[in-house]
Amino acid sequence: MSELKVDKVSPRTGTYVSLNTVGSKNIIINGDMSIAQRSTSTASITGNGYHTIDRMFLGLTGAGTWTQSQDTTVPTGQGFAKSLKMDCTTANGSLSAGDNCILQQRIEGQNLQYLKKGTASAESLTVSFWVYATKTGTNICELYDTDNTRQISQAYTISSSNTWEKKTLTFAGDTTGAFNNDNGGSLTLLFWLAAGSNFTSGTLNTSWNSVTAANRAVGQVNHADSTSNNFYITGIQMEAGTTASDFEFLPYDMNLARCQRYYYRINPNGTSGSIGSAAYYISTAVFVSLNFPTSMRTFPSMEQVTGTNYYNINRDGANDEFNTFTLNTSNIDSADLYVNADVSGTAGHAGRCRFNSASGYVAFSAEL
Repeated sequence: MSELKVDKVSPRTGTYVSLNTVGSKNIIINGDMSIAQRSTSTASITGNGYHTIDRMFLGLTGAGTWTQSQDTTVPTGQGFAKSLKMDCTTANGSLSAGDNCILQQRIEGQNLQYLKKGTASAESLTVSFWVYATKTGTNICELYDTDNTRQISQAYTISSSNTWEKKTLTFAGDTTGAFNNDNGGSLTLLFWLAAGSNFTSGTLNTSWNSVTAANRAVGQVNHADSTSNNFYITGIQMEAGTTASDFEFLPYDMNLARCQRYYYRINPNGTSGSIGSAAYYISTAVFVSLNFPTSMRTFPSMEQVTGTNYYNINRDGANDEFNTFTLNTSNIDSADLYVNADVSGTAGHAGRCRFNSASGYVAFSAEL
């Protein structure tokens, strides 16, 4: 993608800024697995969700129990510092028909318009990545068009146990079905780790077609069949064209900002740290206002952990300690939180909302 030069006035600070940035060729966000806002390790996973690495969703139905973590096992001499590790902790060697385990990243349609999908000029996509697994054999990588219910799959082989291998797969452009030009999820990149017969009993679909479930993951080995199995992945890159280029390493702050469009988490610094400015609406109720570091994809929902005196309002030389927030309002740039329990101040007085426990956190999610 070409160099972008933009001059503008910042809407937040009113200052004049000059930007000279290079557009990202990698459609995948956080493909080097360097950002893990939620956690660096989550155990006993038995269901769907975002668990550790930002932007990496795990689809999991019936295919064992897993620990997912951000790991330092990486291919030597390639510039990577982190990988995503899947460790099978309860095996399922006899999958039911609908069982599956799939690592995924979901992508906004407005970020894909240059691929010209649904036209005669549709671009091919090349996916490259590094993989390391205990179990060898055939694995499936899939592109799934959620706007038009179409998909295409490619098989790759893990040849050597517990050895980093680089894989490159090229998917033809699709001349049918344009991506929606909006902030909804249009395309999903999937890495299958396990698949029941609902997904493997047909013929692998290696060209774009309407979805037939049985053709999606034919030949996929079962990484969930032993508690000895581990699966690592890093360096995921998806780019327009038929050739894989070197992985595009972004500065940490740029990578973090791209992740924070979808998920933003405020953690304590030790047992303290600021959350946002506070004002007493009445003596027993407080509004807490905060700005997000970057505009989120859509109005976010709030996540928090609650506990006795996990938070406090620092005001008038004293602290009002409390246990939980309520999300009052949010938009893509900010949120107002509401506290109406355990606080007692003076209406109209201001303060600062802070952490009072190392266990507390507040997060905002606009995930696809």
